[in-house]
Amino acid sequence: MRAIFRLLLILFSLAPVAAWGAGDVAGAAEGAAQLEAGLLPAPQPTRADYPDIGFSSRAIVWVVAQMHLFFGALVLAVPLFVLAIELVGVRSGDARYDDMAHEFMKISLTAYSITALFGGTLALALFLLYPHLMEYLTRVFGAQMLVYALLFFLESLLLYIYYYGWNAMRYGNRKWVHMSIGLLLNAAGATLMVMANSWATFMMAPSGVNEVGAVVGDIWEVMKGPLWNPINLHRFVANIAFGGAVVGGYAAYKFLAAKTPEQRAHYDWMGYTSNFIAILAFLPLPFAGYWLMAEIYAYSQQMGITAMGGILAWLFIVQAVLIGTILLAGNYYLWSGMSRTEGSRRYQWLIKYIAFVLVVCFLIWVTPHTLILSASEIAALGGSHHHLLGPLGIMPAKNIAVNLMLVFTFLSFQLYRRSDKVATVSWAPAANAFLVMIYLVAIANIIFAGIYYGYFTNTVYKVGSSVMQVVSTLVVIVAGVVIDGLMFRNARILPSRWGQVSNRAQYALFALPVAFTWLMALMGYVRSSVRTHWHVYTVMKDNSPDNFIPTIGYAGNMVTLVTLLFLAFMLFIFWIANLGSVRQEPPR
Repeated sequence: MRAIFRLLLILFSLAPVAAWGAGDVAGAAEGAAQLEAGLLPAPQPTRADYPDIGFSSRAIVWVVAQMHLFFGALVLAVPLFVLAIELVGVRSGDARYDDMAHEFMKISLTAYSITALFGGTLALALFLLYPHLMEYLTRVFGAQMLVYALLFFLESLLLYIYYYGWNAMRYGNRKWVHMSIGLLLNAAGATLMVMANSWATFMMAPSGVNEVGAVVGDIWEVMKGPLWNPINLHRFVANIAFGGAVVGGYAAYKFLAAKTPEQRAHYDWMGYTSNFIAILAFLPLPFAGYWLMAEIYAYSQQMGITAMGGILAWLFIVQAVLIGTILLAGNYYLWSGMSRTEGSRRYQWLIKYIAFVLVVCFLIWVTPHTLILSASEIAALGGSHHHLLGPLGIMPAKNIAVNLMLVFTFLSFQLYRRSDKVATVSWAPAANAFLVMIYLVAIANIIFAGIYYGYFTNTVYKVGSSVMQVVSTLVVIVAGVVIDGLMFRNARILPSRWGQVSNRAQYALFALPVAFTWLMALMGYVRSSVRTHWHVYTVMKDNSPDNFIPTIGYAGNMVTLVTLLFLAFMLFIFWIANLGSVRQEPPR
């Protein structure tokens, strides 16, 4: 098998090696032999080797690649939670879950075609505009790229069978066959994601090659770089949150366009489910981001400093604004949704305190450490740091703020989930008291660790305190889920008035996909830019005219452009999905 794999690698690499080498059959054969021995270094193209098309090649690839990633994230995430919703429908016997899952897949089907179009355009643009880079990556990942293409065809086949076979396999044993197809579909999609992630992480932290870029390891050594698993986890969780936000926008769109109370009730329920998925997946996302940044620092302190302490540092203030928007919008939707049931009156007095904590923490989170000031302003202030607000601009204060925002967002989520239930177990008061104690201890630990270890100890303890804060937040989330799951297992369910939520709640659902899309584009730019003037970090230089980190203004304009473009495509997809359910009456 290993020999077959190597043969495929050589065959798949013959064309690019010939183009890079002597340009004839003998040169290609010699290059293939050198490739097998791992002797070919990474090419180092000069500026003249990059095609000049009269427009920024980086801008073209930036837009197309980001659009492909947006739609790829959507078509990966939607089948994941669609399968989970379908399983809930089978276990509960409620056909509404099956109908909702089928409708969500309608969005994914149209988005999948657009994903393929942008993927093909991206491949064409990369090979035309960055031929030497793609020659090198093809040489390193050659056979894997062939497997990727085959998996893409398999995923397409499974997707169409899964969607169009839904009604034909809705009941009985056929339903389990249908869900098995969905499981295979998700397995193919997840495999495609981790394979593509290995290409991105190889460019950031190459492994399996020597100092000049010659391949010295097998394909597994090339794939399993230090950033591969952190990126896999971060993108997997982020994709689910992103997918939940986008389908939530679809539910809000349908809710506002609904003509009957039944339609409003159905799409209100879909919006609730989508928000549940988005917020639940979003809560652990910052911790996956911490792991990724820790691995980046461990691999290269220079890359870490570029991201967190250089020109890109100000983008993390923008990130804070976007994450704050997501949390505030998600909380507002939960508070609005509590009006669906009479049982929510027990908890509504807490909303103003939760909102106060969220707003204060948000303001701390967006406070910069160093202000951008003129010389006269610096002289008047006595320095670039404000004497009162300056301490709020460093990571200890921001770690306190973000962890408290996550804890109180989970509290809103928990109160919402409880609002239509009444516990019937005798130990409910003791469980509630124990849960309150967990919240209080966790909040006190988050604040104490951030202040004491963050401001009165050395750097080692400052970094270690963030681990204590993360553990405290995770304990609250896990304990809350477990205790509520046990306490409300046989609870008395109060009636919910679906469809009577305010229109303002739907606008909050619209805010989520906008903020998520902007955030994904922004952090994708940061992740790519930490390589600075390298195509493959420390191995292959970028000598194109765009081998510099662009200004924050330019980056902001590009991120906004791709965000607006994606949202325009999503409105088109929503329209297409709605058009498929409209039937014209025959003329009389």
